[in-house]
Amino acid sequence: MTSEAEILFEVRGRIGIITLNRPKALNSLSTNMCRLMDEALIKWANDDAVKAVIIQGAGEKAFCAGGDVKTLAENSPEDHHMATEFFATEYVMNSRIYHFPKPYIALLDGITMGGGVGVSVHGSHRIITEKCLFAMPESAIGLIPDVGGSYFMPRLPGKLGMYLGLTGARLRGADILYAGIGTSFMTSDKIEPFIAAFTTAEIADGTDVDRIIAGFAENPGEAPLDEYRDLIDAAFGEICLEDIMDHLDALDHDWAKKTLAALKKMSPISMKVIIEQILRGGTLDFNAAMKMEYRIVSHIVSYQSDFYEGVRAVLIDKDQNPTWNPPHIEDVTDDMVAAHFAPLGDKELVL
Repeated sequence: MTSEAEILFEVRGRIGIITLNRPKALNSLSTNMCRLMDEALIKWANDDAVKAVIIQGAGEKAFCAGGDVKTLAENSPEDHHMATEFFATEYVMNSRIYHFPKPYIALLDGITMGGGVGVSVHGSHRIITEKCLFAMPESAIGLIPDVGGSYFMPRLPGKLGMYLGLTGARLRGADILYAGIGTSFMTSDKIEPFIAAFTTAEIADGTDVDRIIAGFAENPGEAPLDEYRDLIDAAFGEICLEDIMDHLDALDHDWAKKTLAALKKMSPISMKVIIEQILRGGTLDFNAAMKMEYRIVSHIVSYQSDFYEGVRAVLIDKDQNPTWNPPHIEDVTDDMVAAHFAPLGDKELVL
């Protein structure tokens, strides 16, 4: 284990500890990090000496800000093998977390977005701190809320999943618990004592994990999101994007105005694909949802899609002024959306 490694693994006591170790890159995931993590989870799942796993991020800012999409987008659609290899490796690892047979505790102490959600939300315990900032912001870069978003988002309370998936809204503290994304809250200064207590405790099953967490957990207070819950469920319960936006436009409410303004900045085709993704995902088991997501992202990176323009505008040139194609939601046809769900033949994701 060296300080230069992108991802660190150790066994402390009877606990396997994973540390995402790219603090300058906000611990964003590379293909190799996903592959090494998958290998470690396979090993620890079959090691009777390891009773549980903890995953954390290095540094003060982030748990994990996502996958390294900037690097992926720098390859043109004609040479997108790096992107499809990354997504396939990441999704296999996400599935490994979902099916992991032992307690899996994610410490969300900082920015948690995209790929960072994928390495946390599918585990048994998601501990958040006051520093946690959660979002699935992919609609702003022409992508979809992947890494299992099509499975967990439609299973959030009411229409919160559709709201978060389309808007990329950022949640903190009590709102993350309210949405069912986090399972416990503790202040950041308790993380190290918690890990120390955890690694010296007798762990037989999830009940022991719950008991230890309870000794450190706090009440983060009321969830501001609850104030808008009825508005969210009504607007994002509409059956299509045009109806959602019309619903918001008809409301004389600051939240509705801000939400509509946010949607108008997002990729029109991404938003329509996201709606279909989440609707389909609500009927699928986890592995089927991941295979569907792999079809979608494989199609997205295979042509000059909004993904390349979105990453350029947000992460490369940072002008925050993408030119979407098509530019308007009414220009996005059902056939355009359906094309992203087409089978991949012999290139389907294997789980």
